Amino acid sequence: MSLIELIYATITNRLIRIMEGCIMKVIRTKDLLELFNLKLVGGEDGIHRELTSSDISRPGIEMTGYFAYYKEERIQIIGKTEMAYFLNLNEEEQLDRAKKMCTDVTPGIIITNNMEVPDVILEEGNKAAVPIITSPRKTTRVIVRITNYLGSKFAPLTAVHGVLVDIYGVGVLIMGQSGVGKSEAALELVKRGHRLVADDSVEIRQEDYDTLIGSSPPLIEHLLEIRGLGILNVMTLFGAGAVKNYKRISYIVQLEIWDDKKQYERLGIEEETMKIMDVDVIKSTVPVRPGRNLAVIIEVAAMNFRLKRMGVNAAADFSDKLTTIIETEDS
Repeated sequence: MSLIELIYATITNRLIRIMEGCIMKVIRTKDLLELFNLKLVGGEDGIHRELTSSDISRPGIEMTGYFAYYKEERIQIIGKTEMAYFLNLNEEEQLDRAKKMCTDVTPGIIITNNMEVPDVILEEGNKAAVPIITSPRKTTRVIVRITNYLGSKFAPLTAVHGVLVDIYGVGVLIMGQSGVGKSEAALELVKRGHRLVADDSVEIRQEDYDTLIGSSPPLIEHLLEIRGLGILNVMTLFGAGAVKNYKRISYIVQLEIWDDKKQYERLGIEEETMKIMDVDVIKSTVPVRPGRNLAVIIEVAAMNFRLKRMGVNAAADFSDKLTTIIETEDS
């Protein structure tokens, strides 16, 4: 087993343990404080509380006293609307709402727009060790930034054996059995001005229902293994412009040894897909045999993929013209 294959096996086992819940990325309230210019004003004892969901809540209906569906395990965001309603309540009602919002699992309450925090919320936050936090930014901005961050951190994660390259802005995942020529094709693509994202092991996280983001494990970032040469540092050899830390996966090229008995796609009209987690990604199968320039073929495939997304489909145009000629001759 080669060094890269050993690393890949180790990383794959680690990812399996992550997916099984044995190892889990822990995100705590203090992480949000450090990342998003937030100010802690109360409940300091609770800054190490763990966030268990990528969702956040705005306790609007809860301000009316209805807590039947209160998501206490989420970060709570209080904007101008919620605060205006809260300040119109009498003292007894304010105390009731503050107590019910500050539970033993609530990771924090963020008050936006630099609004002054009512004393009753501060007191209940300190009693229940719920971090009371303020932000100078508008409510929408706070929600978007925190939601994007948590969505990324809690995204489903997997790993595949392949090479990820950014070709003309298209994230192309090159797959195939070991030794078929994936890394050699990636090296040639880098020499042609494209950027390497990951070699041999590609970590993929699903950030949205249709978005896959690929990156390299930190241990082998910017490294490329070429049989006979060993491990190469692409950034050192070709410069910082030859690598990229992450890229959305838009297209898959499957390399396989040429099989004379198999019928390969000649026109390119039918599109094959491959499912990674919950996302179907368009895939092309490219047979490999001596004399074929894989790098050029993959580069052109990526260019053709972009054209199709822009509405230009050479295969479909050819088929339409052929159909028109046949119909004309028949008539």
